[in-house]
Amino acid sequence: MKFNEAAQYQIKRAIKLLNLDEETAKAVLEPKRALEVSFPVRMDNGQVKVFKGYRVQHTDVLGPAKGGIRFHPNTDLNEVKALATLMSIKCAVIGLPYGGGKGGVSCNVKEMSEGEIERVSRGYIRAIAQIISSDKDVPAPDMYTNPKIMGWMMDEFAAIRQYNDFGVITGKPLSIGGSAGRSSATAQGGYYVTKAACAKEGISLKDATFCIHGFGNAGSFAASIFAAEGCKIIGIADSRTAVYDPNGIDVALAKKIKAETGSLKDYPHGQQVTPDEILTSSCDILVPASLEGVINKDNAAQIKAKMIAELANGPVTPEADAELTARGVVIVPDILTNAGGVTVSYFEWVQNRMGYYWSAEEVQEKLEIAMTKAFNDIYLFKQEHHCEDYRLAAFAIAIQRIVQAMKDRGWL
Repeated sequence: MKFNEAAQYQIKRAIKLLNLDEETAKAVLEPKRALEVSFPVRMDNGQVKVFKGYRVQHTDVLGPAKGGIRFHPNTDLNEVKALATLMSIKCAVIGLPYGGGKGGVSCNVKEMSEGEIERVSRGYIRAIAQIISSDKDVPAPDMYTNPKIMGWMMDEFAAIRQYNDFGVITGKPLSIGGSAGRSSATAQGGYYVTKAACAKEGISLKDATFCIHGFGNAGSFAASIFAAEGCKIIGIADSRTAVYDPNGIDVALAKKIKAETGSLKDYPHGQQVTPDEILTSSCDILVPASLEGVINKDNAAQIKAKMIAELANGPVTPEADAELTARGVVIVPDILTNAGGVTVSYFEWVQNRMGYYWSAEEVQEKLEIAMTKAFNDIYLFKQEHHCEDYRLAAFAIAIQRIVQAMKDRGWL
C-alpha cells in the first residue's frame, strides 16, 4: 500500500471496531479543508521559479489544526492529506486540544541556497496566510524544515498581520518563543512510551538490546537518550551506512564521527553492515526512525526483535504489521511513539499564549506525564475491547474522542 492508503486502512479498522455509521465515517476520513497554492520565487540566478505548495486541515473539532510543513520534491496533495489525517489521530491519542493539519512545498532544498530557501519559506506563508493563526492552524517543522525556517515563517506572518503572533508557528528558535526541550522531544517521548510498554509487556528496559534504524534528529537523540538511561545500543544505521556490535556501541563516538564525516563508515568497532541489515539484526527492541515502509512484506519474516517502537511515521506496512502481530511481536505505533514532538509543540504554543516560559526540566516532566498517560489509556482500551494490537487500540481511542467532540458540537 502507498502511505496514504495505509493511513486510511488503519482508520477504517478502527471505524469497524467502533461500529460507526457511514456518515460518521466520512466525517472522520475526509479533510475539512485542502488548500493548493502556487507562488513565484526569484532564484539566485535572477530567474523566477514557480513553486507548488499545500496546506490541509483535517479537522478543527478539538481545536486549531496542528501539523508540520515539509519541503520535499515528492510532496503532493495526497501525501499531505494522509499526514493531516494522521495528525488528527496523533493529537487525539495524546489528548491535545488540536485537530490535524499538514503542509508542504514541492522543492529540493539540497539544490537550493539558504537565501532561496528563505524566499520559498516566506512565499509559502504569504500564500497560506489566510487560513493560519494561533487560533486556526499552527504549523511546525517537518521533513527538511527546521527552527530557522520556522523563524522566517513566523516573521513573515507577523509582517502580514502587523503584529507578533508567536503562537502561529511552533518549533521556533528559543530567542523568538521556542520551547526548551523541543529538539529532543520526539525521541524523549519515544523513550517514555517504550519504557511504559516494556513495563506492561514484561521486558526489562535496562537489560534490553536496541537497534536504531535512522540516525537523523530523532534517531540520534533516541540513541543518546536510551544509552544515557543504561540501555545497550547494538545497532545504528543512517541512510547509507550502518554498524552492528553485540558488545554495545559508543553512541557519543558514533555521533561525533557522523558529524565530522557525514557517515558511520569510520566507526572503529563492531561490524560494518548495510542499513537494511540493521532492521533484521538480533535485538530485543527495534526502533525504526527513518522512512515509512522500511519494514514490509519482503523483510517481515526476518525481523528478530521482540518489540518495535515506531519513531518514524509509518515504518511498518499493514502487510508486515499483520504478520509480525501474528508472530507475537509487540508494535508500539507511530501515532503514540513519536507524538513527543507535537506534545512539546503544544507546550510551546501554551507558553507563547501565556508569555511565560518553562524550564527544560518542567517540559520534560510534563512530557513524561502526558506520554505515559496516553500509553496507559491505550493499554486499558486494548484490554477492555480485546484489540489484537496497540495500533488498533490507539486509532480507535483517538477516533472515539474525535467523534464524541463532533457529536457534542452538533456536527453529527
